[in-house]
Amino acid sequence: MVVVKFYNNSKFRRIFFQVFILVSFIALIVFIVNNMFANMEKRGINTGFRFLTSESGFGILQSLIQYDETSSYGRTFFVGLLNTILVSFLGIVLATFLGFFIGISRLSSNWLLRKLTTVYIETFRNIPILLQILLWNTLFRRLLPPSDLEILPNIYISREQLTIPEITINPFFYVMLVVFFLLIGFIFFYKKRAEKKLFITGEGSPVFLVASVLVVGYFVVFIALRNVSFNFVDPIPGRFDFETGISIIPELFSLSIALGVYTATYISEAVRSGIESVDKGQREAAVALGLRKSTIMKTITIPQAMRVIIPPTTNQYLNLTKNSSLATAIGYPDLVSVFAGTTLNQVGQAVEIMLMTMAVYLLISLFISLILNIYNKKSKIVER
Repeated sequence: MVVVKFYNNSKFRRIFFQVFILVSFIALIVFIVNNMFANMEKRGINTGFRFLTSESGFGILQSLIQYDETSSYGRTFFVGLLNTILVSFLGIVLATFLGFFIGISRLSSNWLLRKLTTVYIETFRNIPILLQILLWNTLFRRLLPPSDLEILPNIYISREQLTIPEITINPFFYVMLVVFFLLIGFIFFYKKRAEKKLFITGEGSPVFLVASVLVVGYFVVFIALRNVSFNFVDPIPGRFDFETGISIIPELFSLSIALGVYTATYISEAVRSGIESVDKGQREAAVALGLRKSTIMKTITIPQAMRVIIPPTTNQYLNLTKNSSLATAIGYPDLVSVFAGTTLNQVGQAVEIMLMTMAVYLLISLFISLILNIYNKKSKIVER
């Protein structure tokens, strides 16, 4: 019997070299970090995260939480984070709806619609996103009135801001919120039961009708009980600005539209390629059965195309989120602007601030990837 020495064992060598590389990499990182902090200490540069509790001393044009000049740098971080999440969410919603509409329209039998969508894609896809952001911001600045104009009762708009009534939430609102989530859960449960019934018996159920009646009924009740759920505080004009109300700066709309319009060009191509990946014979068979085009698209084509659409769309969502950091160009107070910009210039602790900023974008990207990967796993075709 031949005895193989442990250092010649393939399994041992595979594990050993992996552990060796991992330990070496960690040791290198520790060495770099320790050396960096040692050099910073020699030069009298402050280190650590104690600055987060210090007073910021500057204002922010738009904040989703309570903030003023006496707030801490830590609160500045959360203001920028929430503003980044808000503009990314709005851009993703716009890009998704616009991208699906453009992608489906590119395959339309209508010649004019097909050519218009092609022009849209080739135009906005080939203009740098920064120029589009500046373009939309300039349009808003030119088209909006220079002073506050009441466009609807207690709603004012100007080049500086959109002012709407402030909403004060009452405890009953949370009851209605719980009822809403229970309603959504019931609709999904009813949809699954209807699909199971259709598979077993071949009989369909009015899922869309039931869901529409429940949702419309809920909002009718919600509106009827609005005085119990929340109160409106109308904007009161002051000497220089409104004393009450919620102010939304136009840069939010400029950035959201620019990101959505630009990203939609790539999503639309993903949608088009996904639809074209579905076997043409299935659509022809559905037409032969007398199904309408909208039904074919909704029940046959799109469900199969999603497995092709989701992966590139995930990348575009991530690109949109990262492109939101260009908000600095138009003065929108996102994380990069107020934290990695103004805060960094005041406290000078670049390492800590940049690490926190990068960690935020990393976590947001990982969260988006996780959600879409879960959806992609559930929508993929299960083979026998």
